[in-house]
Amino acid sequence: MGRSFAGAALLAWLPATVLAQAPAPHTPPAGSPPAPATPAPTLPDIVVIGSTPMLGSGIARDKVPGASYVLKREDMRITGGVPNLLDALDARVGGISLNQAQNNPFQPNLLFRGFEASPLAGNAQGLAVYVNGVRFNQPFGDTVNWDLIPSMAIDRVEIQGSNPVYGLNALGGAVAVQLKNGFTYQGAEYEVMGGSFGRVTGAFQMGKQFDGFAIYVAGSGLHESGWRDFSPSTLRQFYGDLGWRGSKGQVNLSVLAANNSLVGNGTAPVELLAADRNSVFTHPDKTKNKYLRVSLAGRYEINDEISLDANAYYSRFSHRTKNGDASEAEACEDDQSQLCLEEDGPRLRDRSGNVIPNYLVSPFLSIPAFADRFDEGGPYAQLNRTNTNTEGFGAALQLTHQGQLFGRSNRFIVGASYDGGRTRFKASSELGGLTLDRGVAGSGLIISQPDGSVTPVSVRASNDYFGIYMSDVLDVTDALSLTLGGRFNVAKIQLRDQIGTSLNGNHTFTRFNPAAGVTYKVTPGISVYAGYAEASRAPTPAELSCADPAAPCSLTNFFVGDPPLKQVVARTMEAGVRGQFKVLDTARVTWNLGLFRTNTDDDIMFVSSPIVGRAFFQNVGATRRQGLEAGAEIRGKRWAAFVDYAFTDATFRKALTMNSPENPAADDDGTIQVRRGDRLPGVPAHTLKFGGAVGVTEAWKVGMTGQFASGRYLVGDEANLNRKTGSYVVVGLNTSYDITPNIQVFGLITNLFNAKYATFGTFSPTSSVPMTEAPNATDPRSLSPGMPRAFYAGLRIRLP
Repeated sequence: MGRSFAGAALLAWLPATVLAQAPAPHTPPAGSPPAPATPAPTLPDIVVIGSTPMLGSGIARDKVPGASYVLKREDMRITGGVPNLLDALDARVGGISLNQAQNNPFQPNLLFRGFEASPLAGNAQGLAVYVNGVRFNQPFGDTVNWDLIPSMAIDRVEIQGSNPVYGLNALGGAVAVQLKNGFTYQGAEYEVMGGSFGRVTGAFQMGKQFDGFAIYVAGSGLHESGWRDFSPSTLRQFYGDLGWRGSKGQVNLSVLAANNSLVGNGTAPVELLAADRNSVFTHPDKTKNKYLRVSLAGRYEINDEISLDANAYYSRFSHRTKNGDASEAEACEDDQSQLCLEEDGPRLRDRSGNVIPNYLVSPFLSIPAFADRFDEGGPYAQLNRTNTNTEGFGAALQLTHQGQLFGRSNRFIVGASYDGGRTRFKASSELGGLTLDRGVAGSGLIISQPDGSVTPVSVRASNDYFGIYMSDVLDVTDALSLTLGGRFNVAKIQLRDQIGTSLNGNHTFTRFNPAAGVTYKVTPGISVYAGYAEASRAPTPAELSCADPAAPCSLTNFFVGDPPLKQVVARTMEAGVRGQFKVLDTARVTWNLGLFRTNTDDDIMFVSSPIVGRAFFQNVGATRRQGLEAGAEIRGKRWAAFVDYAFTDATFRKALTMNSPENPAADDDGTIQVRRGDRLPGVPAHTLKFGGAVGVTEAWKVGMTGQFASGRYLVGDEANLNRKTGSYVVVGLNTSYDITPNIQVFGLITNLFNAKYATFGTFSPTSSVPMTEAPNATDPRSLSPGMPRAFYAGLRIRLP
């Protein structure tokens, strides 16, 4: 069990919502009652912030000792189109940034304070995500598939700093999504939108309440051809909720479903992008996600002071990938009729153990620039396939007491949760020929090397996560509040190889994570806070299956070994001030300023292997994320404006040696020397979000959003030896017009100035892959280009 600070014995009964967070940088829409005639100061609005994953367990945000951000249902349309969760988070929260490692708009990596929530199993998952109080990180790799959440159905989103109550992965914080139900939404709404790159999307929602029952359904569909070559995507999402409410409580049964096909062809070498920005390096890179989750949640008011919350869920998730990559297969030096991994490497063999012949006559022989390079056959490629089927299930129970302690107001919460998962994972790599457009012409030959470096995989994984948590908020005085709490986690992971025994393993991780903090109201409209929290995450089954440097995995997660990994522990301190005030009794200003520092031990990263295209998970020692967050918003009767800024300093705190064979600054062995203080790749140091909206008339509204982000070091350049991606500014415009009270037309322009930018970078084997667009390319720097300017228009119909 990990170390905790002094006072853990006390924390064992005085629990923890500690960094359940601070005021959002923006407030609810205007509409407060007029100020009293007397010149007394205006009291701030009381906004409730969730203090645990369970819905309904919130506290006033001026009593939480940390920063928080709240987006409401109207914020889902902040960029002007149909509701979009990712666009709203990216446009409105200064500390959040998206990077497009997959280069698909529905599969981004979301970063908050330098920690990630990503759909890619190769990324370190440092954020806990909940939907309706149920853990949304997938059991096998703790991944977060944003494409499964229907934005139309979102009622509220909260982003909070590190808080142990949210369980595993809350190293940098938590994202809690609350969906609508028939009690919170009544009426009907239909939207259609179309525009650039063949995008067509439609969405609907309907809610109705009758007697003590309520029903809500929402759905959306989208198809686009994509702005890059070979990049179509299709989304189908559905959410339904049936609720019952009585005098003492409420019960909701909900269904969340999705069936999506996503193509994101990743990064492309900089010289290829210079020749044709729409081009892709290799393809296909296709993901198919099918998801179904049924959950039951209830709340019962035992008496005026005590309430009981509970939920239970069951989910099925099918995740299939098909990824085309260049291969190291080439004619053997001593026998050109056979194939080797590089000319002097081991001979390639199929599943039957037979040596694979050099069968391919190069399609590039007719192109003079490449004829000499491939006169011995090839070039070859590999089509990597994965198939992940996961069943998830769990339950949680929570007791809340709102009463008196020592004659002062006190809110005490105690809860327990269980989350389980059973996964069957399969993977294989098919040898093929690289086509002229860098696709893969399959051969039906599955590579199976005797040394295990490339081999089919079949493994079953089971994980069981248990947690007991408590939190207590005591009003020591009318102005001073004290928060104490903690959570005890137990993670059990079992791996069973279905082909051999190399993947077999049993792992158990335990830890108690404490938290504490104080808030103080300097005036009715200004409060200060300070807090401390610890959080941890256990290695996932995916990571434990790929932690052997001698048998690394492909980037599509071929798992071949089971060495031990340590769990990651994060310790966060933060402090800040926030407040709100009125201007001339017509506008309200909300502002916040905060500092944070998170030190992590035994951070896990996906480290490049000397074998090109493969990598393995490794504990990389200590890292640090620290920074500043500031924001302000002003809202008038028919207008609003905001600005949010974040500085994130994410660094290694320990020197280490890492493999990066494609890094041009690596030594002859393909390694780089990371020094203490080198910056973590992929994290922008500076982000600035700004925007506003105005009602030109009662019917016509115009809005704008913009963001600036500084450059990021490339993944694979942890030693900071190469230049970063460039800084960029992206601006969007939107407008809407109410034809009638129930019918609205709208339009938007994204990337108004057609900025050419990149949100992610790494290195690729540029010189070994023929590119007719850039035949002499050698620069291994590879970027994910941002989407060019796009135009969309739509129609919205609202019915009572």
